[in-house]
Amino acid sequence: MSKVKTKVIAPFRADHVGSFLRPERLKQARLKKERLEITAEQLRAVEDEEIIRIVEKQKELGLQAITDGELRRAYWHYDFLAELDGVELFEVESGIQFKGVKTKPHAIKVTGKVDFTNHSMIDDYKFLHQIAGDHVAKYMIPSPNMLFFREETDDTTYKTDVELFDDLVLAYQKVIQAFYDAGCRYLQLDDTSWSLFFSAEGHQLITAKGHDPEGLANLFARAINESIAKRPDDMVITMHICRGNFKSTYVASGGYDNVAETIFGRLDVDGLFLEFDDERSGGFEPLRYVKRDNLQLVLGLITSKFGELENPENVKARIKEASAYINLDQICLSPQCGFASTEEGNLLTEEQQWEKIRHVIQIAGEVWN
Repeated sequence: MSKVKTKVIAPFRADHVGSFLRPERLKQARLKKERLEITAEQLRAVEDEEIIRIVEKQKELGLQAITDGELRRAYWHYDFLAELDGVELFEVESGIQFKGVKTKPHAIKVTGKVDFTNHSMIDDYKFLHQIAGDHVAKYMIPSPNMLFFREETDDTTYKTDVELFDDLVLAYQKVIQAFYDAGCRYLQLDDTSWSLFFSAEGHQLITAKGHDPEGLANLFARAINESIAKRPDDMVITMHICRGNFKSTYVASGGYDNVAETIFGRLDVDGLFLEFDDERSGGFEPLRYVKRDNLQLVLGLITSKFGELENPENVKARIKEASAYINLDQICLSPQCGFASTEEGNLLTEEQQWEKIRHVIQIAGEVWN
């Protein structure tokens, strides 16, 4: 008789997006590695020690899902995408423009046929899995849609985005199976691409790239659904939708309204982590398009951008407001994003970061006791 696969019950009532501030010790070790003062092995040893430390902290606080904080990464997305076959990281004249600040001048480009054969993050996950103990090891990778933001090159491998995404879907199916084989049962796709649809500026960018909004939304939805279509029954896959998170600032604004029917009614993910920490995210009305009673919505009502704690009664009131559109049993709580989407991190201290996590757990316990 075959063994019945038991699916992890995730996301959790008190959850988190995943990235944590890089400890100063790790930042210094990375600088020493760049100056060739220590070896890659020595840097990895420091990473291992710091990951063990923050994993123990997450357990101590009472989180059910623990992550490695993305401590081995410089970027939440580039580090992963650049290790796919046919994708490269390179330097450009200017980084990504956020409100009042730019990232380092890096970008990705497609240089050949996109595929997956091997990836260092599989081993990174195995390390996390090994130290997770009885907790659920959650891992985060960028959504396949993030390759839409590649730099234009003279490479002729793909004539259209549709052709590229056909191969990208196959690559992600292999990626997901590789994580599963490594023991991963809780995988999150991080995705800022949906923010293109939230504002007039985003629509202009879509048009400039030769697409119409409806057609691109269909392409993004297909990429997600086909990428995860072959996931094993006992694997949970969620998606985090963000408007940008770099040094406590952002890129996009606008509610989910323009693409709500697609996000809430057509995506086959098990859960959605949604940014709702300030007025830039709009209201909860778009949640009325949720069609499935097994779709969990993780409301990002606690900001990861600043250290000040939200009034818990205000957070509870907002959860109640959201429950007018979706059953309370389908709602969870988390910070709106990670604390360090890049190695620079947001503008708060490590202790403030942990206080935010405590805040989420405390409020969730009072709401869903």
